[in-house]
Amino acid sequence: MISPLVEIMARLRDPETGCPWDVQQDFGTIAPYTIEEAHEVADAIARGDMADLKDELGDLLLQVVFHSRMAEEAGHFSIGDVVQAICDKMIRRHPHVFGNSDADTGLAVRGNWEAIKAAERDQKEDKSAMAHVALGLPALMRAEKLQRRAARTGFDWPDPSGARVKIDEELAEIEAEQTPNALENEFGDLLFACVNWARHLGVDPEAALRRANRKFEARFRAMEGFAGDAFAALSLDEKEELWSRAKRELTRPVDAA
Repeated sequence: MISPLVEIMARLRDPETGCPWDVQQDFGTIAPYTIEEAHEVADAIARGDMADLKDELGDLLLQVVFHSRMAEEAGHFSIGDVVQAICDKMIRRHPHVFGNSDADTGLAVRGNWEAIKAAERDQKEDKSAMAHVALGLPALMRAEKLQRRAARTGFDWPDPSGARVKIDEELAEIEAEQTPNALENEFGDLLFACVNWARHLGVDPEAALRRANRKFEARFRAMEGFAGDAFAALSLDEKEELWSRAKRELTRPVDAA
């Protein structure tokens, strides 16, 4: 099923007869598109738009084929190697399905998965618990992953209260700072602490912020609709009144869409 797409990419990358733009690309220039397409997939899922999800999954698949083609041209690996590697990994990480291990609950499966991943990391040169947490992840998501890795070593608050107190400490440090660099540093610490608290409360911070973004956008668009062309000229108090109206009238929870 994937062969036609692989052939299309090979033609696009042909130095003599291919597309000039595609031929000029490398891993670095394509990586941002790969990240963007992954977010587009998540957005289609959040909106429940299956037709759009189909298209976005195709766009994401194209990114895999694009990177694989460039790697094949450089003599590193092919799309077939990519497929084989993920097949091997899925079989290796599901011994309860493909082997003799037992795992009757989702929690047990998760425990086996993490243990196998840890064993795989031990075989690599970088044996740190922090190893291979992708730098390209959204910052909130990466913060949570780093914290989870640390927690597996026992470096973690025993309950949410410790993480909550840390937020107050970070807020106090922000208020004590004056220089832009110091403020940025302390704001980073505050956001990291908020992610930690969310993790202890069982909240996905990345998903929570996406929902907040959708909620804000929907309410702001409603405000603009109420005021029409006069919106920009309204006072802040008048805009606050429209904001309250938007909150009242948007009865369908947009963050559940």
